[in-house]
Amino acid sequence: MTIDPASLDRQPKDTYGAEYEKHLFEQYKLYVEMADRISARRMLANSFFVGVHTALITAFTILLKEGILHRSLVGYAPFIAVILLCFVWWRIVASYRQLNSGKFKVVHALEGRLPVAPYDAEWVALGGGQSPKLYRPLTHVENWVPLCFALLYFLLAGALWCQG
Repeated sequence: MTIDPASLDRQPKDTYGAEYEKHLFEQYKLYVEMADRISARRMLANSFFVGVHTALITAFTILLKEGILHRSLVGYAPFIAVILLCFVWWRIVASYRQLNSGKFKVVHALEGRLPVAPYDAEWVALGGGQSPKLYRPLTHVENWVPLCFALLYFLLAGALWCQG
C-alpha cells in the first residue's frame, strides 16, 4: 500500500502561506528522526531480551546440572514462563516491524512533496528488499532469535525430562 502525497495535506499550500515549504521540510526531518528512534528502541529491546535470555539459559543449565530442578509441574513452570516470554519478544519485534513499515510509507509519501527522495532512491538501490544479495532486512533475522531461544528452552526442558 502506498500513500498519496497529496493526502498528507491538512491545509492546501496556497492557503497555508509562505512558510509551507519550510514547515513541510521541518516535519519531514522530525518524522525521519522519529522513525530512526523506533529502530533504536527496537534494537534496545532486542539487546535487553538477548541479555535476559542468555542469563536465564545459563541459570537453567546450572540448575539442571546441579539437580536443583526436578521433573514436576514446579520444575517445568519456569520453562513455560520463559517460552511465553520468547513469544512476547517475538510479538514485540513484529510490532516494531509493522510500525517502522508504516512510518517509512509516510516518509516516502513526504518525499513525494520534496525536491529529492533519498529514502526512495536507497530502497530502489536495495532492490526493494526483494533480493537478499542486495539487502537482507534485519527483521528477517530478528524473527528467528526469539524462536532459537525458545528452542533452547525446549531442549533444556527435554534434558530435565530425561534426568527423571
